[in-house]
Amino acid sequence: MTPPHPVGPGDWTNDLRTVGAEPNFMSINATTEVDLMGQAASETIAGRYWSSSGGQADFARGAMYSPGGKAFIVLHSTTHDGRGRIRSQLTPGSVVTTLKNTIDHVVTEYGVAELRGASLDERARRLIGIAHPDHRDELRFHARGAGLLLCHAGH
Repeated sequence: MTPPHPVGPGDWTNDLRTVGAEPNFMSINATTEVDLMGQAASETIAGRYWSSSGGQADFARGAMYSPGGKAFIVLHSTTHDGRGRIRSQLTPGSVVTTLKNTIDHVVTEYGVAELRGASLDERARRLIGIAHPDHRDELRFHARGAGLLLCHAGH
């Protein structure tokens, strides 16, 4: 597809067909928090509206259709005051910007959680694995209580 002008309007640049037609498209977007199912809240901070979604969901979904494409959601594992950004549930008042079925990879300073095609149990385990170590036990506790973690020997 050829853009109508050099950059193109949002309805062209953010169109899933446009993004998906680009081979090896890489979408990298920041978020404020992710829950253990893999939903990203990128428009709110601590449950209060902060910013619009921009093209985050468009580019993440478009990357799914791009041959060889990948989408990354990135965040620090904690806030400046030590609150975990990978949470058992999103903070009340937060809105889901990018759906769990669209989230491909979540990245913190502790690694990358690959979520595409993963079960809820696998998602929770992978996300706990990249959460700040100080928050992992609490996340496991809440994940078990919510039925997100299946019982595995040694876990």
